Amino acid sequence: MTPRGQAPVRAAGCVLWRRSRDGGLEICLVHRPRYDDWSYPKGKLKRGETPLEAALREVLEETGHHCVPGAALPTARYTVNGRPKVVSYWAAEATDGAFVPGDEVDRLAWLSPAAAHNRLTRPGDRIQLTAFLNTVPTT
Repeated sequence: MTPRGQAPVRAAGCVLWRRSRDGGLEICLVHRPRYDDWSYPKGKLKRGETPLEAALREVLEETGHHCVPGAALPTARYTVNGRPKVVSYWAAEATDGAFVPGDEVDRLAWLSPAAAHNRLTRPGDRIQLTAFLNTVPTT
């Protein structure tokens, strides 16, 4: 419980990535029309679900891609509508899949790390990108 007595909202997500044809990195960001923001695929945990299970489920639901989880990334902690929120993150390499726009996520972009850094709506989300870039495989 938090000092205010409210249990934090628990969520999880991934910095989803893939290699471009030329071997460079591409980072997946999703656009959520409800908030008109660009962020990583993420969402709230369901009852009985671990954070990693939730992160992988959210990636599939929001991007249509399966992925292989990698290193844990820094946890985000912030307040939404006066309630604390804790979001666990992992690096995850995209394997197969295809994006289909929906009500929750209407656009998806595969961007270079620099472009992803600039497109992220919430400046705090850049912490996970920086941590990811320090752990990403070089080959």
